[in-house]
Amino acid sequence: MTTRQLLFFIAMLPSFTALAANEHSPFNLTPGVTQISEKVYGLHMTILWICVAIGVVVFGLMFWAIIHHRKSKGAVAANFHESTKVEILWTLIPFVILIAMAIPATKVLLAMEDPSDSDITIQITGSQWKWHYRYFDQGVEYFSLLATSPAQIEGEQKKRETYLLEVDRPLVLPVGKKVRFLITSEDVIHSWWVPAFAVKKDANPGFINEAWTRIDEPGIYRGQCAELCGKDHALCRLW
Repeated sequence: MTTRQLLFFIAMLPSFTALAANEHSPFNLTPGVTQISEKVYGLHMTILWICVAIGVVVFGLMFWAIIHHRKSKGAVAANFHESTKVEILWTLIPFVILIAMAIPATKVLLAMEDPSDSDITIQITGSQWKWHYRYFDQGVEYFSLLATSPAQIEGEQKKRETYLLEVDRPLVLPVGKKVRFLITSEDVIHSWWVPAFAVKKDANPGFINEAWTRIDEPGIYRGQCAELCGKDHALCRLW
């Protein structure tokens, strides 16, 4: 790569990042449909732009120094070994940046882990390769399996538009209510993941993990198992 190509790449880096940062871009997270998911998205974008700014400054200074202090221009290496001021600066600056990022991140994480004062509690149990849902105090429980037929998977029937996406009995949740999830497993480790809710919790045998959501917009929000749970892991869908 020539110097001109390298400088062009550095100049275009903010444009590439802005494209990826667009909420409708396939390369970026989405804001989701809950307040928590929007907070997660906002935190992600804040830290992304901080990292972009750090990258532009650091690489910009580095390449400026390489180009303007090269041997062909008669540059002579400085004859010093240590600098206490520089050591203090490059320790304090990253420390301040990390603290600035840690404060909003901690607030979001604490909010994500607070299932108190919920309106409804649902127990979610993963198994190979389906999910069992039980609504506490409602007398309702059922298994949810992939709706795609084996014939479609084997190519014996025409595949539908929702091939490998839909389940036969999806989880139904109220809008505007705080829903608490108790997530566990009866065999191997699974992971209950719905990106639109910003909820992703492991389902471990003999252990219960907690999560929660409050949906702001009605709709169909798909998810899947995000932990390799066996040979049919790809068929372990949520919605």
